[in-house]
Amino acid sequence: MVIRPRLARPVFALCTLATCAAPLAAQRWQMQYLYGEAKSALSIVDIQCPSASRCVAAGVITQGGRVKFVALVTSDGGAHWRTVTLKERPLSLFFLNEGFGWMVTEKGLWRTAEAGKSWTKLPNVRAPELGGSISLNAKGLHMLHNARAPVLRVLFAGENNGWAVCGNKTVLKTHDGARHWSSVRAAAEPPGDPRSSAYRWIAFATPQAGLIVGSTNPPPSGSLALGTTDGGNTWKSVPGSIFGEITLVRFGGAGTGLGLIEHAPSSQYPSEVLSLSWPSGKNEVVYRDESFSVRDVWVTPGGVYYLAGLMAAGRRPSLVPQKVKVLKSSDLKEWTPVAADDRAVANRAMLAGAGEDLWLATDNGMILKLAP
Repeated sequence: MVIRPRLARPVFALCTLATCAAPLAAQRWQMQYLYGEAKSALSIVDIQCPSASRCVAAGVITQGGRVKFVALVTSDGGAHWRTVTLKERPLSLFFLNEGFGWMVTEKGLWRTAEAGKSWTKLPNVRAPELGGSISLNAKGLHMLHNARAPVLRVLFAGENNGWAVCGNKTVLKTHDGARHWSSVRAAAEPPGDPRSSAYRWIAFATPQAGLIVGSTNPPPSGSLALGTTDGGNTWKSVPGSIFGEITLVRFGGAGTGLGLIEHAPSSQYPSEVLSLSWPSGKNEVVYRDESFSVRDVWVTPGGVYYLAGLMAAGRRPSLVPQKVKVLKSSDLKEWTPVAADDRAVANRAMLAGAGEDLWLATDNGMILKLAP
């Protein structure tokens, strides 16, 4: 199984957002939540919507030199949002169903059985083979030499069986609900310095076929990938030749999905999107644009594809929030813009959904819902 983008004959015509401006679809992104407290700011770091009625977004409120960690919770499809105070800085979320979920923080792993309304801290993530407690320092991405293996994200296939993707080229697994962890040996096999390598995303295309992706540095960035075909019991390193950081993978039905590669500022394209079939490994570039930096992708059960991102502000990353843009397609060839609230500007955009219901959150305190 080889992950290799075929750049010679892409399945779409390269275009700018102007030349691809097909008529707008009837759908539109409508603002549901907008943080507006004076002299403070909310940065949303992740959002998960395990059902059409329930969503949880986690983030950090900054006011002067003070910070407050919060979760925004809705049980009525986003009509109302409740703020729940968290005790630690959140990094990522995962929900098994609309009740049970997990939150990775800078200092530990938390679990909810009430759709994010309350959280219970779990025992420290430990892998005896690695020599004790696993650091969850939020600075781990920048100071891997000072952290053993910072946990970045978890996924659970049930209440007991789960995996954690980490820095330092480490993947952990648990079979007792996160009370004990062990290392996935295959994660250390690919070449690359562990101190500058990380697995960042895990997804299952089917109950049996899963994929873990990440990257290794220094430049040029190379990809890391592990695959399973037995429900995660065993993982194998997947050789590949993708240059750039594979930041996430999302699957729809029948083992098909989209993968996102984000490139360095010096690259011609800020990002590329791959169509991906797993576990066959067949993939193809289906979108790239010099003026559009894709930050998230989504596939609905009905086979509609979405790309969310920002209008690119040149070759260098911009500190100024940019206009949020979303494209949709049903055939991975024609991409149609979906209108968004004019206030939707950000440095990062995140998608979450349940069935055909879809939400978009930004890192500056906005949550929008896709409306007909």
